[in-house]
Amino acid sequence: MSSNQERLRYAAAACQVDFGNPADRSGIRPHTDRMLAMIDQAVAGYAPFLPVKLVVFPEFAHAAPVYATARELLDKLAIPLPNEHTERYAAKARELDVYIQTGTFLESDERYPGAVFNTTCLIGPEGLLTKYRKVNTWIPWEVHASPHDLPGYRDNPFPVADTEIGRIGVAICYDWIFPESIRQLAFNGAEVLVRVSAYMDPWGATAPMDWWTLFNRARAAENTAYVVAANQGAQLKNYPPFSWPGGSMVVDYDGRILAQADPGPGEKVVVAPIDLEALRAERARRTGHDMRAHLRSEVHDYLRRSWLAPGGARALSQEGIERRIADAKRKLEK
Repeated sequence: MSSNQERLRYAAAACQVDFGNPADRSGIRPHTDRMLAMIDQAVAGYAPFLPVKLVVFPEFAHAAPVYATARELLDKLAIPLPNEHTERYAAKARELDVYIQTGTFLESDERYPGAVFNTTCLIGPEGLLTKYRKVNTWIPWEVHASPHDLPGYRDNPFPVADTEIGRIGVAICYDWIFPESIRQLAFNGAEVLVRVSAYMDPWGATAPMDWWTLFNRARAAENTAYVVAANQGAQLKNYPPFSWPGGSMVVDYDGRILAQADPGPGEKVVVAPIDLEALRAERARRTGHDMRAHLRSEVHDYLRRSWLAPGGARALSQEGIERRIADAKRKLEK
């Protein structure tokens, strides 16, 4: 298979992890060590079948927000990006000629003092390509800042990387319950939509709810895009107060599940083919079921109103978030 063909048809690996949560920054390095080893194993193990070119890890893979306030997270776990860990991923990406969607970091940024972001990086052989900060934080529990919260936020909230293995966009966990966010990535050009997630029971990968599978398949079909979704596989004792059901999966552009880890905690890797040539042919050929081209945006006026108010530049608190939610609910009643 030629190099160009490899990049049109390759394998994506969704990798879930089962770590104990670090209490401070010193615990992040062992997590990175293990994920670098998993990349080696995925690339080598599946080489006889298809070249693994995209490797995806879940939310909270480096650290979970185990402290109740943004100040504590900034003091004990948050780190700037790029950092020593992203440099190690970049070296691995160059060594193996792969693209790595990192598990999330708790990120600090001196431009936004007092704010902590839940952030994932896309890293390729050429280095750090995109940095995505969770837009729809899981409120009221998460006290991370959203780009929506910050006045004068200048970076693109929904970046898409144009790479040799396709145009890649990513969103984190709760973002995927909002069709607007994933649709924005699609309209920004994404062909492969990556979900970096820590989706807990009972909404995870099992009946009767299984929101995990429901929304992964729906977002793939409505955007005519592949979905590569890595979910947290931590046992309850590792990331309390929730248990994490895994179920990492790859879905094609018609919503078909190509591969899925069996539900339940633990380290697991699932691999499935990404056929860019087929995706691009379908997008070009279809006149039916092309929901992007058929979108009648002018008749939908609800996005012209503000519902959940931005949090502002100050450090977020659970109490403040709950007040904003109550205010949004009052607007819904009118």
